[in-house]
Amino acid sequence: MSFLLVAEKHKILQLVSTAGHGTGRLDTDSIQNHPVNLPPLPEQKKIAKILSTWDKAITTTEQLLANSQQQKKALMQQLLTGKKRLLDNNGVRFSGEWKDIRLKAVLREEKSRNKDNTIERVLSVTNHSGFVLPEDQFSKRVASDDVSNYKVVRKGQYGYNPSRLNVGSFARLDRYEEGLLSPMYVVFSVNEMHLNSDYFLYWMSSNEATQRITGSTQGSVRDSVGFDALCGFPFKLPPMDEQQKIASVLAKANQEITLLQQKIDALKQEKKALMQQLLTGKRRVKVDEMEIA
Repeated sequence: MSFLLVAEKHKILQLVSTAGHGTGRLDTDSIQNHPVNLPPLPEQKKIAKILSTWDKAITTTEQLLANSQQQKKALMQQLLTGKKRLLDNNGVRFSGEWKDIRLKAVLREEKSRNKDNTIERVLSVTNHSGFVLPEDQFSKRVASDDVSNYKVVRKGQYGYNPSRLNVGSFARLDRYEEGLLSPMYVVFSVNEMHLNSDYFLYWMSSNEATQRITGSTQGSVRDSVGFDALCGFPFKLPPMDEQQKIASVLAKANQEITLLQQKIDALKQEKKALMQQLLTGKRRVKVDEMEIA
C-alpha cells in the first residue's frame, strides 16, 4: 500500500477536491477506481528497499547537521562571552583584557541617499536569507517608483528594519557592491580598526545579542530597535587578534554546516530522480531468485 501511495502521489493529489471551508477531501470512489501501474510484489519490495537506503542516508546526515548546529551554538556561547579562550598563532592562550564598551563606540550610521537616482537595485532584509531582491521574495517589485529618498547600502555595510530586528532580519551586504533600502531601514558600518566585521556578525546572532534586543523592546508599544537603541547595547570587546581567531573558528563551523546541508540537498535530489525512474517503470530493478523466495 505504501508503495502505491508514493508511486501515485501526484496523480492521487489531483483527485483531491476542496471543500467549502478549504479542507482537501479525497472521495473513496475516486481512489478505488484510480488505475495504477503495479509491479510484481518482489520488485515492489526491492524498490522499497533501494529507496529506504536513501532515506537512511538522509536521516543520518540530517542528524549530523543537527549535531553540528548544536555544537556551533555551544561554541558561540563559550567564545563570544570569553568563557573559553582560544590559542593564538604561537600556541599561547589569549589572555588580553576584554573592554566593556557600548556599541556606539564602534558603529557608525550611514545616511547616504540615492538623490541622483544612479542606483536601481532595491533590496530588503530577511531573517533567513539576509539581503534579497524583493522580486525574488514577493515575485514582483514592491519598491516605490521614486527611489531618490532610499538609503544607499554598500558592500560590507549592515542593514536592518528596526521593527523586525527582534525576529532576526539583520544582515551584512556581501553579495552586491551596492543597493538601496527603504527609508525605514537602518544602515550602518563598523569601525574595523577596533571591531572585526565577521566577529560582530556572529555576535549579532548570539544569545547575548538576542537578549539585548528583546530587552530593548519590552514595555514599548512597538517591537522596534532604532540605531540609537542598538548603539546603547553593552558589548565586551576582545583584542583584535582574538576577535579574528574567534571569527575564523566559527567560520569553519559554518562551513561544516553548509557542506552537510548541501549533502542533504544532493541526497534528496538523487532520491527524487531515482523515484521518478523506479516508480514509473522507466527503470526496472533486477530481482534474484533468493529475493523472490
